[in-house]
Amino acid sequence: MSKGSPGPTPGFLVWRLANKWRVAVDRAVAPLGLTHAQYSLVGSLYDMQRAGERPSQRRLADHTGLEALYVSKLARALESAGLVERTRDPHDPRAVQLALTEQGQAVTRQAIEVVRDLIQQLLEPLGGLDAPRTHAFTNELRTLLDVPLAPSLPNDESTQGRTP
Repeated sequence: MSKGSPGPTPGFLVWRLANKWRVAVDRAVAPLGLTHAQYSLVGSLYDMQRAGERPSQRRLADHTGLEALYVSKLARALESAGLVERTRDPHDPRAVQLALTEQGQAVTRQAIEVVRDLIQQLLEPLGGLDAPRTHAFTNELRTLLDVPLAPSLPNDESTQGRTP
């Protein structure tokens, strides 16, 4: 929190909400053998597959906002668990394509239902998933997610006057 501020900053509140959500999803999907990060990956992959896409790890990383190296690590763990299939892209031998196995689709459908109930609980104070306040909140989140953020460079003599 910032000095002199009457309450928590928006950044602090976003951080707290993100952590609250991560912990809740971790607990909710643990009985299915998933973590929140794994759920994010299989849930996104499920939606992409339903749309006819067989994404590369890079495409899935871009979609989820996760680092490509982390997606690779998650995909390998999910492959070991029998939930994801990793194959070389026939058009780019450097790329790895991902697909849910039948077991992965079944587990993901269960996880989606569990998380859907959880999101309903979270959004109840705003009127639920289909409420006008929730739609406004969702639009505000999209606006914030569209803002590119880059760390500012330290203001010292070694970096002044130079273009990074």
